[in-house]
Amino acid sequence: MKTLIKNALIINEGRSFMGAVLLDAPFISRVCEGNALPGDVSGATVIDAAGKWLLPGVIDDQVHFREPGLTHKGCIASESRAAAAGGVTSFMDMPNTVPPTTTLAELEWKFQRAAETSVTNYSFFFGGTNDNCAEIGKLDRRRIPGLKLFLGSSTGNMLVDNPDTLRRFFSETDLPIAVHAEKEEVIRRNRAFYVGKYGEEALDVTFHPRIRDAEACYASSSEAVGLATALGTRLHLLHVSTARELSLFDNSRPLSAKKITAETCVHYLRFSDEDYSRYGNMIKWNPAIKTAADRTAIRNAVNNNTIDIVATDHAPHLPSEKEGNCLRAASGGPLVQHALPLMLDLARQGVFSREKVVEKMAHQPAELFRIDRRGYIRPGYYADLTLVDPQREWVVSKENIRYKCGWSPFEGQIFHHYVHLTFINGNLIYDDGVMHDNVHGMALAFC
Repeated sequence: MKTLIKNALIINEGRSFMGAVLLDAPFISRVCEGNALPGDVSGATVIDAAGKWLLPGVIDDQVHFREPGLTHKGCIASESRAAAAGGVTSFMDMPNTVPPTTTLAELEWKFQRAAETSVTNYSFFFGGTNDNCAEIGKLDRRRIPGLKLFLGSSTGNMLVDNPDTLRRFFSETDLPIAVHAEKEEVIRRNRAFYVGKYGEEALDVTFHPRIRDAEACYASSSEAVGLATALGTRLHLLHVSTARELSLFDNSRPLSAKKITAETCVHYLRFSDEDYSRYGNMIKWNPAIKTAADRTAIRNAVNNNTIDIVATDHAPHLPSEKEGNCLRAASGGPLVQHALPLMLDLARQGVFSREKVVEKMAHQPAELFRIDRRGYIRPGYYADLTLVDPQREWVVSKENIRYKCGWSPFEGQIFHHYVHLTFINGNLIYDDGVMHDNVHGMALAFC
């Protein structure tokens, strides 16, 4: 099936230019600059994109789509549809499900389930535990993005706190190792201090960044970086939330030359601890959202390439699960539908350039994980694209939220960028509020 998208402002590889793109599913056939059109467009569906921006689809390297075992919160089918509505065309799901993705059988189950139900492209991290090191050698690097290790408290048996096991993970694989880095000892100490001083019931969400503080993040991140440096491991630090951690990363070399890389998430770029009074537990994440100074430093780090990727850490919970004090309320929230509009709105405010948004949300994830032919608008690449209207204001509301959990921290917010169309492998999946359920994503391939 052929589709011609013409008169679009194409934002790709650090440039913005008027042009046209010919899709011949599943690939991009031609990219033309200016008023030129591809030679043979016979039989193509023509989309006039005048006034709109054409971007490569977002590749989100950190989501929790909750399947299996937690599907009352979300599932691969529901959350991949929300992703497509937000211009996210590929996701990499994390292993802390029920049961966790810590065996080859559980990994295969997820791939099969996604093949049946996901409308976007997909892959899955394999989870490390204190007792599954023997599984590493059985993993196929061409199918998965890497290993996920929790170095702070997590769901089930996924806290890797045995030093010998950790060293073995770091030394026995060439897979990228993605880590959640918070020092459990620091968190426990802080929790005991504040419970002892104020009592458990008095600890509202404003205590969350005091318990899961910058010290807890830096202590764990620095240990991981030190071990990876010593052993030559490909290490990827997830959801960096503090200014102090930025000293651990190097922006003097291109991404291809880095063995230690960093990701932050959209909520650390939008919110600070000053927002807890308004949003409460809706913006409770692990790691915690911290100070405005941390937010400024992380924004600067995105711009100067100290931070390599911007992701979501999409982690839906039911509203009832977000209730209670900071020790009881669930951490995490739904983001895949609203991450790209949020980032483009920040670009509108001058925080980033629109080219930087595309770089950090599409190009760099493809490069860092060595994804086969995705993340760019190039001939011969898979046609994962999103068409954005930069002049259409819209308000986030219950009526247009697509998450299974039914809420968003952005309810009532006006966004100034509207995801108009989304293509998955050259097929139109999302069309101005309408989802085409006959489209299925593909498993990502890694080089």
